[in-house]
Amino acid sequence: MIRPREAPRAIPIRARRAAAALLCFAPALLAATADDFSARLDALWDFEAPAVSEARFRAALARAAPKSRDAAETATQVARSLSLQRKFAAADAILDGVAPALAALPARVRVRYLLERGRTRNSSGEPAQAVPLFEAALAASQRDAQDGADFYRVDALHMLGIAAPEAQQLDWNLKALAAAGASADPRARGWRGSLLNNLGWTYHAKGDYAKALDLWQQALALREAAGDTGRVAFARWTVARGLRSVGRLDEAEAIQRSLAAAMEAAHAPDGAVYEELAEIALARNDAKAAMPWAARAYALLKDDIRVNANEPGRLARLAEVGGVTAR
Repeated sequence: MIRPREAPRAIPIRARRAAAALLCFAPALLAATADDFSARLDALWDFEAPAVSEARFRAALARAAPKSRDAAETATQVARSLSLQRKFAAADAILDGVAPALAALPARVRVRYLLERGRTRNSSGEPAQAVPLFEAALAASQRDAQDGADFYRVDALHMLGIAAPEAQQLDWNLKALAAAGASADPRARGWRGSLLNNLGWTYHAKGDYAKALDLWQQALALREAAGDTGRVAFARWTVARGLRSVGRLDEAEAIQRSLAAAMEAAHAPDGAVYEELAEIALARNDAKAAMPWAARAYALLKDDIRVNANEPGRLARLAEVGGVTAR
């Protein structure tokens, strides 16, 4: 993950890149054709609820013929769901079970196996070990002649744009964006919003906030055109983040307040929205106004396993600004 550059007094913000993170990294899943098993499998995902996704994939695995392509490919997604829950040893164990059969299975299974082995390494804090796996997935994707191959080829490029050393990330992201744009596959083309988001964070990390904002506005336009409600909200958050970086604080605050109101009305408040409202107040040198937003953000984020694992300082800072006791 790329961390945006922050002023020394700002609350550290997790860069909300794809996929999402961890959870928002993948493009919207489009309707699968009857013969595209991979797309139908992907439609089982709920990236906001990896444990729910795990149960779905395990049920699908139980229905698949033992030692079949369907079983092996489904197992890779069981592993991914475990990795998103930070159960890395369990994810590796599932992938260890897939590995011996790869030579006899279609290239698609090897691609997905390598992607998930790489994601497990990257999420566990070992990007240097992840990069060769993503490179191998990209190479294997060249031998994948099944429908939907472009989607996973772009996925491999996209993951290289995340895990590669910072000096190489821009090039990989640009390659991924070009591949998505050149594809005739709607699912592959659907990566463009996520890739523009990632490119924006790459430029943001370089201090080119105007370029980052432009890319995020392009991503928002794609999300709106696709009618992807959940990702429209995420894209609006990111545009507002860019507006803060270029000093357009009133516009940034208006978007974040709108998001906060909509999420509260849906009984689904988002700690990152409150956190960003605290950031905006701090940018105005108004620590008093920042305090309640930071406290609300802390209450929502303190139990997030990814934040606790990767950004404990972020929680400590939120507690400090919010005037609450960190637990």
